[in-house]
Amino acid sequence: MTDTPDLQKLRYPIGKFKVPESYNRTLINSWIRTIEDFPRKLRNTVEGFSESQFDTPYRPGGWTVRQLIHHIADSHMNSIIRFKLGLTEDKPTIKTYREDAWGEMIDNKTAEAGVSLRIIESVHTRWVSIMKNMTDAEFDREIKHPEWDRDFGLKFYAALYAWHCDHHLAHILSLKKEKGW
Repeated sequence: MTDTPDLQKLRYPIGKFKVPESYNRTLINSWIRTIEDFPRKLRNTVEGFSESQFDTPYRPGGWTVRQLIHHIADSHMNSIIRFKLGLTEDKPTIKTYREDAWGEMIDNKTAEAGVSLRIIESVHTRWVSIMKNMTDAEFDREIKHPEWDRDFGLKFYAALYAWHCDHHLAHILSLKKEKGW
């Protein structure tokens, strides 16, 4: 079944990730700023949410805001590990995980969203500290993604995770607008 244009817009409110055609330090620094600012923006976006708001799906058939926040924590914990592996090993193969299955686990469905908001804040603080001190050569270091069967530089992952931040923030902002919250 293909998505309708409306469902596609709900799934990808800022569009699908596009691999940058080129990389430079200005772009990398903008991605670092996005990742650095994200925890504050996310917390401000959900500040004052009731439990029922956290349990509202951001789209039909989609995760709840609670699951989305826990997914972001799961994803970004994996990302900092991938960065560290890429900086300390020669072209390591990263471990993938079934994010769909993780999203359906009991903790993602029921744990207080604040738990993962604190994880996101802490992980991003450490992650940004690493990225702000990386050289261009370090951003060129590669890790192998086994599902895509390709090596990608850490600069690619900086772009991908900056998009990931904006992508999921847009999910919640769109829901807030739709519901008038």
